[in-house]
Amino acid sequence: MLNWDDPIAACRNRQANAIAQVAAGPEEKTPPTEARDESPPAVAPDRGTDTLLDVPHTTDLRPVNPDDKRVVNGLTDINQLAPFKYPWAWEYFLNANRNHWTPLDINMNQDVHDYHHKLTVEERHVYENVLAYLTTSDILAMRNIGLAVMEKMSAPELQIYQARQVYEESLHTWTYQHCIESIGLDQGEIYNRYRVVPEIHHKIRIANRRLDSVLRPDIDLRDPDALANFVMAYLFFAAVFEGTWFYNGFSPIFALQRRGLMKGTAEQLQYIMRDEVLHASFGLRVVRQIIREESIALDPKAVREMWDEAEAAEAAYARYLLPDPILGYSAEQHIEQFRFIANRRARKLDLEEPFPGAENALPWLDEQANLRKEKNFFETRVTEYQTGGALRWD
Repeated sequence: MLNWDDPIAACRNRQANAIAQVAAGPEEKTPPTEARDESPPAVAPDRGTDTLLDVPHTTDLRPVNPDDKRVVNGLTDINQLAPFKYPWAWEYFLNANRNHWTPLDINMNQDVHDYHHKLTVEERHVYENVLAYLTTSDILAMRNIGLAVMEKMSAPELQIYQARQVYEESLHTWTYQHCIESIGLDQGEIYNRYRVVPEIHHKIRIANRRLDSVLRPDIDLRDPDALANFVMAYLFFAAVFEGTWFYNGFSPIFALQRRGLMKGTAEQLQYIMRDEVLHASFGLRVVRQIIREESIALDPKAVREMWDEAEAAEAAYARYLLPDPILGYSAEQHIEQFRFIANRRARKLDLEEPFPGAENALPWLDEQANLRKEKNFFETRVTEYQTGGALRWD
């Protein structure tokens, strides 16, 4: 039975007993053949001295050299976490675990009242379509990390953070679903908008087109063309899909929050925004590392086309979302903020700014990640986790 106070005691006892049997000498050996139990041995006989430690046999007993690790195409043991070559990836994992919540932690009662009694028709249009876009996008993000990216990493410290990222995308999907259920929206209608609203569908179609080619396990990243395609797909995912479309996508709800409306939903999105900041930053750092390790030169024309296509799609979406401004927020502000954030993401990769001169149209947007505010303990659960305030942002 497992000893919960000392869970490795049983392993130590097995090892000690085995050593004692070896030390006991010939007189303690198994009785002669005629007296033996002829049933098959419980342990395969070819495990050698590894049997003492219950360690699976391996033909390569050399220790892992962290210098041999690579982001992709590495040849070291993928099951051995340390020594790290990428300690920064482990720090991302630790930081991600400091931002932990569930959507049930946040009271949505006031949001229900605001939606049905305070929001204008135009504001309800904004709220519903932001949720419609985000619900589909986070499921796509979850699949991309789990199926296209994580399995291709050849250093476990990278995979561990990305495993957390898959969980977070699932949590985000639950959060949007919780908002939809709490408000009492028609789930089928909201979830199907990405299929019937051209401006939402177009963004999803772009993401699918750019990511589908790497959503399979049989890609040989030792092939230069396959590797270049993978890097461009990951660049799009980190810099555009999560780095700008997601980051910018929360701002219409935050604009309502700044006027005292839909504060529960906005608080949910603030927690999600913390995750997405880390996702985008991690993805860009991985792309930069692959470029350095594999000596890749990004095609400037392909990068330019990526930004132009993303901007056009975001502009069409913003004008559908906000055909007329709501109080404190407009389509033009949304588009300009996309350009400003895109420049920031490009600088992280030492790339040319795609939209020189773009201005910070929403200077309050970055503040949403800080999540510092007073709470009424009679209205909501405490969600200001102590560790949450210790997050470090790269």
